[in-house]
Amino acid sequence: MLVIALALLSIAYGSTVIPVRDVLNAFAHAAGLSDLDTTIPIERIVVDLRLPRVILAICVGAGLGIVGAMLQTVTRNDLADPFLFGLSSGAAAGAVSVISIFGDRFGIWTLPIAAFCGGMLAAIIVLLLVRRVQGQGPERMILAGLAVSFLFAALTNYMVFSGDQRAAHSVLFWTLGGLGLARWENLPLALLGLTAILIHALYNHRNLDAFLAGENTAESLGVRVNRTRNTVFIVCAFSTAIFVSVAGVIGFVGLMIPHIARRFAGQLHAGLILTCAVLGATLILLSDLAARLLLAPQELPIGIVTSSVGAFFVVTLLLRKRSG
Repeated sequence: MLVIALALLSIAYGSTVIPVRDVLNAFAHAAGLSDLDTTIPIERIVVDLRLPRVILAICVGAGLGIVGAMLQTVTRNDLADPFLFGLSSGAAAGAVSVISIFGDRFGIWTLPIAAFCGGMLAAIIVLLLVRRVQGQGPERMILAGLAVSFLFAALTNYMVFSGDQRAAHSVLFWTLGGLGLARWENLPLALLGLTAILIHALYNHRNLDAFLAGENTAESLGVRVNRTRNTVFIVCAFSTAIFVSVAGVIGFVGLMIPHIARRFAGQLHAGLILTCAVLGATLILLSDLAARLLLAPQELPIGIVTSSVGAFFVVTLLLRKRSG
């Protein structure tokens, strides 16, 4: 119910405020359920602009929340999220290469394709690095991810400064995240990312639960630890690359949401995954609403809002652990 209420508020409020009654009338008229006429501009804003944006926010928020929970479980690291493993940095580098250097060669799909390829390339490099060293523990995966993250961040900065300087503003806004690319045409892509991570997480929730008791215990329960960890990483990379390709780099969602969700759902993943999805969607809806209202009619990158909340969250988490 909270997500639905926030979705209605997000559709109603923005640079142009639309009464909730008119929003509902526009939905009914567009669906052919009402003969009550609504003005064409209002119906266009509601159905063609804000509704896809809300659906994209829900998909990206829910997906990133689940990705964070899975990565934290298989690496046994409370600070694990897509940033830590270079997934977001790789996708960002792919998108920036299009904006600043190569240009729009495949129409509206150029940016999503480039970002997706960059994210998957980063994941492949991480896995190759892990396989080259003896042992495949979570510590090595984290170190490999950090190295790849810094590498792609450096590549991104190089492309920004060596490419078309007129594109610098677009690059900055995109690397800080935003839902301005939301269209009915690219929503199936976001839904694919959410569906992939959600189904994989729920199907393997018992294997993920086994990780909570430690890797040795998980092995004794029949879980193939390294194979499970690598599979989770690949699925997380796939979904993260999709989310970044349509919404840019939105930080701290994957880090914060699992910690909050565990306070409501506990440690077991069957309930945790669904709770992460709901809370992640809620956070992105709230952040997007704030990003559009704080400097209205100008729109802030949503990553500024989530990073501000995330910084406060991490400080609170550190102080709580110290006092504990």
